[in-house]
Amino acid sequence: MTDTRLIIIAEFETTAATRAPFLAACLEDSIRSVADEAGCSCFDVLTTSDEPDTVILHEVYDSPAAFEAHQATPHFKAFSDAVNTLKVRTVSVRKTTRNVAA
Repeated sequence: MTDTRLIIIAEFETTAATRAPFLAACLEDSIRSVADEAGCSCFDVLTTSDEPDTVILHEVYDSPAAFEAHQATPHFKAFSDAVNTLKVRTVSVRKTTRNVAA
């Protein structure tokens, strides 16, 4: 059985100079997404100690339509602008579903 929620796993590569401002943009997008969007149940901003310039976003939306609505929000636009302004490299954006036992 497949869960109907859409799970986004996005990976970005920053630099020492862009890491802090990019993380700030990610955290604001995370806070606003969970607080303001009924269709967003989870938005984690993840980093690792062995790859300090890698930022991974783990987002859970009720449906693909909820993710589309997310992309139309002011906080997503601010996040997208930060990616472009800071020249953060998008490594990958995976749209996944969760497979669960029946």
